Formats: sequence, structure tokens, C-alpha cells
Amino acid sequence: MKTGILIFPGINRERDMAIAIRASFGAEPQMIWHKETTLPALDLVIIPGGFSYGDYLRCGAMAANSPIMAAVKTHAARGGYILGVCNGFQILTEAGLLPGALLRNAGLRFLSMDTTLTVERTGTAFTSHYRPGQTIRAPMAHGDGNFTADETTLDRLEGENLVAFRYAGENRNGSARNIADIFSPNLRILGLMPHPEDLVDPLMGGTDGKPLFDSLAAA
Repeated sequence: MKTGILIFPGINRERDMAIAIRASFGAEPQMIWHKETTLPALDLVIIPGGFSYGDYLRCGAMAANSPIMAAVKTHAARGGYILGVCNGFQILTEAGLLPGALLRNAGLRFLSMDTTLTVERTGTAFTSHYRPGQTIRAPMAHGDGNFTADETTLDRLEGENLVAFRYAGENRNGSARNIADIFSPNLRILGLMPHPEDLVDPLMGGTDGKPLFDSLAAA
């Protein structure tokens, strides 16, 4: 699977993502600067975490209007895979590629800690290497991770089984219905707040995030 990682000013997780891609894909991802207007031939586009444009205006709002995002929307329309993690999830919602919004955490504090997730959906390109109901650990580091949407949208996401992971136990950021991530209707786009790329090697303290990248490598 040919992979590209987008880089915006303030993004700081692109190297972590590259480590995860190398570990599962055995190949080097391409780094793509946000001012490019076209994408090379790719199967997977990754929008990593960080603080694009310093999180000015709204988290992800300025990055969502960068030149490269027109090509990302074309990639999505063709059925290409897209993974957005943390700030990447925020960018995907601001770009209209996923519904809802990421608001300030419920306690209005930046959260940097491990969280526990329950696997809600398997059998997708992102989750085929997980087990239904499996509990995994994932680090989170965000100030605006409170996923919200209107009740109709939330009902649709749940009714169409478009939630892959939920927060288990205490939901510290206040996300609606404990939702940690959402799929697009065609299951080709995933937006996720916690960082699976931070747990892909025993030297990182665990490998709970590696099955996500192994799933993509097998897709």
C-alpha cells in the first residue's frame, strides 16, 4: 500500500506515523507538504496529529483550506483510504470529509495520558486485526477532543455501525456517546483522537496500536 503523510505548519507527529508505517508496511511513506496541489499515486493518505497553524481560529480549520486538501477530497471521492489522527481528525471534520466537530475537552484542560478503548467494529481495512469487544490502550494528547454532533447524526453513525472504537471507563474529554472515532459511510476514511502510532513496538511500551496499521497493510 503506497502511503503519503501530509505535513502542515505545526504538525509534529509525522515521524511517529512514519515509524508505524515502516513497522507494518515495510516501506517508506512519502512526506507531502501542504502547499502541493496534487498527490502522487497513493492508496493511503495520513493526516497526523499536532497543532496545525498553532490551532488558531479553530483546530484544523486553516489546514482544511490548504491547497493539498482539494487533492485529498479527490482522493476520497475515488475511494482512497484516509486516516486522520488527533489534529488530523479535526482537519477531516473541518474539511467536511467526516461529520461532527471536535470541541474543547469537557474539563477545559489539555489531556496527555493513556486511555482505554473498546473495539466496536472489526472486519474493516482499519480494524480487521482486532477482535470484537477487545480492549486496547492508546495514548491521547489533545485539548479539543470532545466529539460532538447533532442527535440525528449520532443516531446515524451508530445505526450504520460507523464507530470503530469507544472510550472505555472514564470519558475524560466528554465525547458524545463515548465515541473515540468515526468512519465515513464507505469505511474508507477513519478519524481517531487517540494515537495508535505511539504503541507499535514493545520499546514504546506496547503494541496495542499496531493491529490498526497491520490491518491497513493487509487491505
